[in-house]
Amino acid sequence: MGVEPENTLRSFVRAEHEGLDVIELDLHLSKDGALVVMHDATVDRTTDGRGAINDFTLAELRELDAGQGERIPVFEEVLEAVKSPLQAEIKDVAAARALAGVMNSRGLAERVDVLSFHDEAIAEISRLVPGVRTMLVASRYGIDVVDRALAVDAVALVLNIRRLTLEIVERAHAAGLRVFGWVVNTQDDLRLARALQLDGATTDNPEIKRTGRFTA
Repeated sequence: MGVEPENTLRSFVRAEHEGLDVIELDLHLSKDGALVVMHDATVDRTTDGRGAINDFTLAELRELDAGQGERIPVFEEVLEAVKSPLQAEIKDVAAARALAGVMNSRGLAERVDVLSFHDEAIAEISRLVPGVRTMLVASRYGIDVVDRALAVDAVALVLNIRRLTLEIVERAHAAGLRVFGWVVNTQDDLRLARALQLDGATTDNPEIKRTGRFTA
């Protein structure tokens, strides 16, 4: 979120306070298997530490400053901190399995949608969590992204808006898929999202929520 330290409890609480429809977060596994909330595979950009997340134990990650004194949260803490629907992006099959354990034990299939750039991760969580809603994310893609989503039983596509075409949106809608664009942070982005007839968009800027339906 662009107005608070990224992927921290503070940012999620702010997103809920601002009235965003859904809160998106990113999940990695720590060295000891905890579901850690962070966008990058390393801690370099958003903390005062250096190195890959999976080289740290959870206790070691807790010692890092994630911005303005915030610490790196785990998934379960976000579940308790906010009541909004969540979109959890998983980076690999191992994270899918860990997330599936939490979702099944806490009955989260209705509250948490699962996203991934990786087809196999979506297929795995779909196999493990009955009734889960999944979304295929893509940055560089062609018209075949619709077929990829259908092949893993995704219900939606989350696509880089800079490469998105009306042809792809129409084909996805015809196949029963919703389409979301990322990242929509400006009025020009918003106009494009509307012209493409998107079902929603992801934003870092909660102010833009007043003129559209967004996740953050």
